[in-house]
Amino acid sequence: MTPEHLPATLDFLQRNQIAFVNVDAPAKEHFTIIPSEIDAVTTPEAAYLRLHGRNADAYLTGKTVATRFNYDYGAEEINEVAERSQKLAKEAKQVHVVFNNNALDYAPRAATRLRAALGQVMKTPPETAELF
Repeated sequence: MTPEHLPATLDFLQRNQIAFVNVDAPAKEHFTIIPSEIDAVTTPEAAYLRLHGRNADAYLTGKTVATRFNYDYGAEEINEVAERSQKLAKEAKQVHVVFNNNALDYAPRAATRLRAALGQVMKTPPETAELF
């Protein structure tokens, strides 16, 4: 996803009708982190946004997936994700947002808060008690 390869990568995905995986990840330059500022829709059918959390230290040094993605999105960040999702929706028929901050119950709680921020009505599930 380096700047010199990005146009060719997006062109390939678009020509082959493959959805680009937009990400929300720590704001840090590292070869394992896809920049979060890229918002690309490469097929009009669907856009995909995958959220990993924003803790750079955990992301780069965590020994397990649970450690790397141990992040609870705050209210302001959820609003940013909602705005980003709406931006993607202007170019795609469907937008799939997947929270991959999979420690505790952070992902389903963040998804519930995102749906509320987007005005999608749903029953709020009970929170999971701390297990550790």
